[in-house]
Amino acid sequence: MVKGQKVVCINDTFPPVIVAIYKQLPVKGNVYTIREVFLGREKIVKGGDTATVGLLLQELKNPPDPFHAGKEELGFSSERFAPLNELPDEEAEVEEAIGAGATPSYGWN
Repeated sequence: MVKGQKVVCINDTFPPVIVAIYKQLPVKGNVYTIREVFLGREKIVKGGDTATVGLLLQELKNPPDPFHAGKEELGFSSERFAPLNELPDEEAEVEEAIGAGATPSYGWN
């Protein structure tokens, strides 16, 4: 995922603590534009060997992270989003079942 890329929210289930500290949260199915991409802090703090990619979105603005020394804006895990041109597995399966091999009918052939 890169700055300027369009993404669609695929997971808008948040724990109550997140709902309490964020002003704006993404909604499943809505399209957003990536404003910034950053290394997710939770993996660094926990000492994990992998990192999570965080996103800031142009359409959503949130307060500074109260636990970050630099007071960076609260962002979202990239795992909550899919690139707009890619559908999550369950939606792709539904689309395949509905339109696989179907030819549009315009009523004039």
